Amino acid sequence: SVETSPSVVFENIQQCSPKCLRMLLENISGLTVDDDFTVEVIPEINVAVATFTKRIDTEEFVQKCSQNKRVKEFKMTARLLELTQSIKAENLPASVSTDYITVYFESVRNGGGPVSDVQLFPEEHSAIITFCDHKGNA
Repeated sequence: SVETSPSVVFENIQQCSPKCLRMLLENISGLTVDDDFTVEVIPEINVAVATFTKRIDTEEFVQKCSQNKRVKEFKMTARLLELTQSIKAENLPASVSTDYITVYFESVRNGGGPVSDVQLFPEEHSAIITFCDHKGNA
């Protein structure tokens, strides 16, 4: 079976406080934050990354999140963080630099990875972050 990412990206989290998000993820997953997963919140870009240390079916978890009433109320989106892909960060502050974004995504504990490219769109307050494929030809 293909190794699925242990990390799930939550976008558009500004309406949900970090504490609220952690409780919500515990409710949805039935797991315990810190013991079974970590949550890294990136308030500057309204994104959080949940990384599961306990093996779970993250694809199934993403589906559960997408169908969750509270997640819908907060207008959040959830998807797997695939390190070979690009992710779009939105609602960035006007002052954010590509260097900051690069360093940020390279340092997300467990979930981050070498960034090959950052395209900043200041007028849209967004950026596209592309990760290097660090696993070779996975």
